[in-house]
Amino acid sequence: MSGHSKWSKVKHQKATTDAAKSQAFTKASRALTVAVREGGGIADPTKNFRLGFAIEQARAVNMPKNSIERAIERGAGSGEGAYEYIQYEGYGPGGIAYLVETATDNHQRTGSLVKHEFERAGGSLAVPGAVSFQFLRYGLILVAKSGITPDAMLEAAMRAGAEDVIERDDVFEIYTKWTDISVAKKQFSEAGYIIELTELIMRPTNAITPPEEVRQKNEVLIEALESLEDVQKVFTAME
Repeated sequence: MSGHSKWSKVKHQKATTDAAKSQAFTKASRALTVAVREGGGIADPTKNFRLGFAIEQARAVNMPKNSIERAIERGAGSGEGAYEYIQYEGYGPGGIAYLVETATDNHQRTGSLVKHEFERAGGSLAVPGAVSFQFLRYGLILVAKSGITPDAMLEAAMRAGAEDVIERDDVFEIYTKWTDISVAKKQFSEAGYIIELTELIMRPTNAITPPEEVRQKNEVLIEALESLEDVQKVFTAME
């Protein structure tokens, strides 16, 4: 299947201004802290997969080494000011399903902000479990096409243990098991492929292609949610 990929847009949304870079560092720092806490306090990335990936993502936005180390150290702390992972579920304009991943030290503040953005867009928050069953966790790798044939990409993906390959306009979307993404990425890199993005995602089991008007309203909501400091990632069922 060939066509536009929303993930192709993501790869171009790297920090280009001081404000954007600061927000990218904040989100990366919180992801590191939460990874340690969710991993039972394990600060060794070889024994904590989620932390290892968070470190990769922090390096991808050029976060300084000492900042990465401080964020990891905070993950072993507790009490007031400690960050925790909270997932919100909701519906955007047109009934599009949403999962919003956050890292927060104040769930009341974060919940209120997320709720406000949904309602302002004409959507609503949902109770836990109302939406999450429509998504599955995957690792995503974007590989630049660069003259690669679909058959060659499929063969390489199979060798790397990928579960699905989708051809887009300028990239191949490679879907792996959540815990296999780092190994697969290494295999693609060693084989000479150009990797443009790696992400841990929640993939909708039934993606929806809404009318353009509904799409635009949801894109506004996505942008508003992603601008919130507490929000780590936003996933929708919109193709």
